Amino acid sequence: MQKRRLGRTGLDISVLGFGAGAVGGLMTKGAPADQERAIARAVELGINYIDTAALYGNGESERTLGRVLKTLKPDVVLGTKFRLAAADRSRIADRVAQSMDESLKRLGLDHVDLFQLHNPLAATDADDRMAVEIALGEVVPALHKLQQAGKTRFIGFSGVGEPAAILEAIDSRAFDTVQIVYNALNPSAGGPLPAGAPGLDYGRSLDRARAADMGTIVIRALAGGALAGTEMRHPLAMQVVPPIGSAPDFASDVARAQALEPLVREGIAGSLTELAQRFVIANRDVTTMLVGYSTLDQLEQAAAAVEKGPLPPSALARI
Repeated sequence: MQKRRLGRTGLDISVLGFGAGAVGGLMTKGAPADQERAIARAVELGINYIDTAALYGNGESERTLGRVLKTLKPDVVLGTKFRLAAADRSRIADRVAQSMDESLKRLGLDHVDLFQLHNPLAATDADDRMAVEIALGEVVPALHKLQQAGKTRFIGFSGVGEPAAILEAIDSRAFDTVQIVYNALNPSAGGPLPAGAPGLDYGRSLDRARAADMGTIVIRALAGGALAGTEMRHPLAMQVVPPIGSAPDFASDVARAQALEPLVREGIAGSLTELAQRFVIANRDVTTMLVGYSTLDQLEQAAAAVEKGPLPPSALARI
């Protein structure tokens, strides 16, 4: 599998990553044997980046990975994430350190490769949304202490929230990596937002990340599953998936995805999901694309899609 450089970290990671979140659900609610088989097969396929978070399954994803990694001992790059509550603002450094220790305990590790802020960023601090000035002024120094202690090699943030705040965090060059919302329904992280599109304009954030020599981890590559072209969900999957930066509701995203079906009928891709995945990896500023899995078949499909390579320019233009 193709590998790309994760920005200034110098790490070479697979263009397809393993998303261990609750949207797919395999690593939070799946059978233990299936979870182990999925990680083992991912490594066989050449996937070497695994992404989790304390939030996924209230720690269950990290606990699952701790068990599986202890058994398999694969050579992978591991990233996890932490989220701070509004009540934590008065003790940010302590809560960042505590979150790190709790994640390491669940994972059964003494360090991770990447520790990422999971809060949405905003201009004004409110509840779950963190003011970007707090992220840069207080969270980043706390993360540097964890790096100095050897508990994380690199630091990053999840690029959700208000686009202006996300871009400010990228341009600050304070983080090594950024998670970026980028898909065929909202391509604005990589180019102009199409006229009339209902989503947020992420202001070519992939370009800005490249300029800052940051690694880019694409999230919502399938728009929470909408780019499968159906509202049906696997039993393990999250049954209600609010859109991030795309349409106002999931059904509207599905309808927009279905408008891409002529490209599949013409043979440009074997399915809408393949079309969506090959759309994302066509952007060379994307380091890795996270896909969340409910089944091993979905893992095989995603790997087969990226092995076909990026979509041709003519298809990208039509999308």
